[in-house]
Amino acid sequence: MKWAVVIAVLFSATAMAAAQDVSRPSAVPPAQRTRPAHGAAQAAQPLAVVIPQQFAPSQEAYASMPESADAAAPAAPSACQSRLAKIAAFQALPLLVGAGECGATDVVLMDTVILPDQSRVAVTPPATLRCPMAEQVALWVRIDVVPSLKDFPPLLGVDNFASYDCRGRNNIRAAQLSEHGRADALDVRDFKVADGRALTLTDVNVAKDWRAAIRTSACARFSTVLGPGSDGFHEEHIHLDLAERRNGYKVCQWDVREPPPPPVVQAKEATPSTSDAAAPVADTATDDEDAAPIPLDEVPLPRPRPRTANAADDGSMSSRKSRSN
Repeated sequence: MKWAVVIAVLFSATAMAAAQDVSRPSAVPPAQRTRPAHGAAQAAQPLAVVIPQQFAPSQEAYASMPESADAAAPAAPSACQSRLAKIAAFQALPLLVGAGECGATDVVLMDTVILPDQSRVAVTPPATLRCPMAEQVALWVRIDVVPSLKDFPPLLGVDNFASYDCRGRNNIRAAQLSEHGRADALDVRDFKVADGRALTLTDVNVAKDWRAAIRTSACARFSTVLGPGSDGFHEEHIHLDLAERRNGYKVCQWDVREPPPPPVVQAKEATPSTSDAAAPVADTATDDEDAAPIPLDEVPLPRPRPRTANAADDGSMSSRKSRSN
């Protein structure tokens, strides 16, 4: 009987221990708890790293951060980079990794556009772009912008207002991802020429014909062009991107504005004074004096006096003479 009780107690303790092992979370991932086929060792898969949007760095902060050691820039340049090397100076970047859907492949850091005469136009600061976008920007400067400046000094620089930036559209939180977050957009504010001037694309004092020509060329080359009059967020710069849309639809919203007309100054109505009121009378008198003289035969004679008045006058005169005598 004693042996039976001991065996029952041992069996109960073993069952309780087994139950605790089952209920305790295992530190080994399920993939490793499953025995691999044929006894082969299975490596643990790394978990994806998700960066919250509020902690996502902006602009080129991700440019030098590859996803892993194997995600470094490819040894051989892409076909786009081979073409770009003939018209621009750039540095190939690793895979861009950002929060959410931010990031891009085949990315370059372009700092110079090389013109057909081998002169150079600086991109300040250097722009982080997908290679296809960088190629279109370089072609736009070479083929469209420089010929439009034939009446200006040589072009020296392009102002990069914004390129790669992991953010929503118009910097609004929770908005749809901007093309800047895909390294597929560039904001341009002005072009700098050799005499030190900055030709701002939204400045109404810069020649309107030139700004209109730049608008036409940009809308023909890029998928999206936003400027003054588009949405209130592009009044001081021009947004360019290569967003893909159904049936190749493009957006071109840029009002090439003119300087406002000068204000109209209305003269105050003066209150007529006493001297002013008398002026018309003097003028009328002057006009009468300048009129042609009336002929003598047309001058009206005074009316003859009545006879009774003449008789009365004769009597009074006689009496006055008699008194005087």
